[in-house]
Amino acid sequence: MRVQSAISTAVVTITKTITVAAGVFAPGHLGELTQVIPFELVDGVLADTRAAQRRLRLLPSRVGVYFVLALGLFPGKGYRGVWAGLTAALDGLGLAVPSPKALRDLRRRLGAGLFRLLFEALAGPAAWPRTPGVCFGRYRTVSFDGCKTIKVPDTARNRAWLGKMNAALGETGYPVIQLMTLVETGTRALLGAVFGATAVSELDWARQLLHLLDETMLVLADRGFDAGAFLAELAATRAQFLVRLTSTRRPPVLRDLPDGSFLSLIGGIKVRIITAQVTVTCHDGTSYGGTWRLATTLLDHRIYRRGAGRLVPRTMGARDHLPRAAPHPPARPGAALLRPAGPPPGDVGAAGPVPGWMTPPGKPRTCLRITKITTTIREAQPHVATRRQQCVTTARSP
Repeated sequence: MRVQSAISTAVVTITKTITVAAGVFAPGHLGELTQVIPFELVDGVLADTRAAQRRLRLLPSRVGVYFVLALGLFPGKGYRGVWAGLTAALDGLGLAVPSPKALRDLRRRLGAGLFRLLFEALAGPAAWPRTPGVCFGRYRTVSFDGCKTIKVPDTARNRAWLGKMNAALGETGYPVIQLMTLVETGTRALLGAVFGATAVSELDWARQLLHLLDETMLVLADRGFDAGAFLAELAATRAQFLVRLTSTRRPPVLRDLPDGSFLSLIGGIKVRIITAQVTVTCHDGTSYGGTWRLATTLLDHRIYRRGAGRLVPRTMGARDHLPRAAPHPPARPGAALLRPAGPPPGDVGAAGPVPGWMTPPGKPRTCLRITKITTTIREAQPHVATRRQQCVTTARSP
């Protein structure tokens, strides 16, 4: 009697054809990502930076570029592991198996300027304005985002450049790079990025990216970016902004608006202050949130009343809920903050304690993934602000 196996019927043979460059250039690819970073672009950047090899070696410069990019995609594999991944499907081509020292020398031969030029050629918006989730009205939504978690080897050269961050028992074990980026929120595409020492404030790093903004953009930012001087510089780029305010800020009330918001001044810029009730639901059913205040240069409450609520989650750094836009690159523009010691005079009042409703609770440690964010724009809320007072000067005769 014939024995049938359920396993044998579930086996499928898949054959895939891989197209790579010929000869020693074969390892220079990143699979599907090679369509984003084609050979022609890499060769052009090599020519512009004069980093191309003068004679053909076993490790051409183009291969070195893709190898360094692969190191960024697989940082934990090391030189040998990444090289093995680039050549895993290229058996039978007689490719060299370089030593870690040879790969290190290849990186040094390329230098850093090449990758900066390559990034500037690729950075920019990644979707057409009509793509869902990319724009709010006629404005493309972008956001500043950064981190201080990128560790580098603890060498004398890195310590001299970056130093070390303070810790509970002295200082951290490794030097850390601070990264600041300007991101298109609908696609997560980078418009620009800078990095350096953590001793420089994140606002100073963000200032180096302001030249990438224009009048077609709406900048969304968390409370670390609400300094009056920074917002004034941001407004000078003609971009609009929606920024979450810190709980200690007391914006003056210039005029109440029918929807419960009011006009105010921050850093000499006229803004509309909106009070929003935000509730965040996590994957395990836990929730947190509170009432936050936002400042925006979108002053017309009749036009921007309904849509402002869906932008609030992006100012708090929540990304999992946002729609992912299809990548349809338009024409790309050619292309790096300690928090301020105190707010500028006139932006923050010295009046009484901050009410509890302005200090929402933090994210629970059990919340690993955000599944839902509900935002309600409050119709009316008692002002925690200082009304503008007229100063009366009485002249006295001597």
